[in-house]
Amino acid sequence: MLGRVDGEHAIRLRGVVKRYGPIPAVKGLDLDVPEGTCVGLLGPNGAGKSTTMRLLTAQAIADEGELEVLGFKLPAESKAARAECGVAPQLDNLDVTLTVEQNLLVFTHLYRIGRAVRRSAIEAALELANLADRRHSRVDKLSGGMRRRLLIARALIHRPRLVLLDEPTVGLDPQVRQELWALIDALRAEGTTILMSTHYIEEAERLADTVMIMSHGEGVAAGPPADLIAKHAGRTAVEVYGSPSQLAETEAKARTDGFQTRRTGTSIAVLGVDGADGKAPDGERRPANLEDVFVLLTGEQID
Repeated sequence: MLGRVDGEHAIRLRGVVKRYGPIPAVKGLDLDVPEGTCVGLLGPNGAGKSTTMRLLTAQAIADEGELEVLGFKLPAESKAARAECGVAPQLDNLDVTLTVEQNLLVFTHLYRIGRAVRRSAIEAALELANLADRRHSRVDKLSGGMRRRLLIARALIHRPRLVLLDEPTVGLDPQVRQELWALIDALRAEGTTILMSTHYIEEAERLADTVMIMSHGEGVAAGPPADLIAKHAGRTAVEVYGSPSQLAETEAKARTDGFQTRRTGTSIAVLGVDGADGKAPDGERRPANLEDVFVLLTGEQID
């Protein structure tokens, strides 16, 4: 294989820029994904998450910067990198005229899995995705959650070292999302490296060892969720309810007293009130969370 270099990072990006005409979709992005970890790209639609995924699979070519995947330099060695990666795209591109098993069989050929182990590879993927009893079902007869599980199973058919999941649970019901989370947890337990883009805060906090929050093509913060919360929002928040005028007054006073605040619908959250020496407003105390950090750093609302 071309230029194979074993290292501690499955993905390494430095100063990566991607423009579409005059519009920068990714602006000077630095990203490290250590081997054996799950890293989440968290951000609203248009933050640059999917563009980053396309850069990592060489579906898009960076205008500036350096990209390495599993020690291979992109785009020159993208074919070698792709051979060791599994990709589950955001958009469903399954062949709906084939059965579950036939879809997987096609990819055993594309990934050049040997005839002697082809059957065992399919069985392992079916078992992991909990689709063994639907092996003979045509894809157009499957539910949305089953199709999403099949996309992930297809990405795992060749036992890749790195899996790229682009919005793996987008548009799914909460119950189905929980099923997908269990599947991703199983991959983590096996030591598979995962890069997952999502705009669901709970998903990033639940699954990722490390999160990068993106906004307008840039990485604005990165680290373990608990560390990001402690650094940017403190340990404790106070939720204050009232009329619009009362909330505006509370917000102004809190900021004058040096607190950060965020709107939460019909309330104001005053952040970092631990150790406030009596300056914190009266209200309902709660632990600070990753959503607080997200809104502080991006000013965006989650869909």
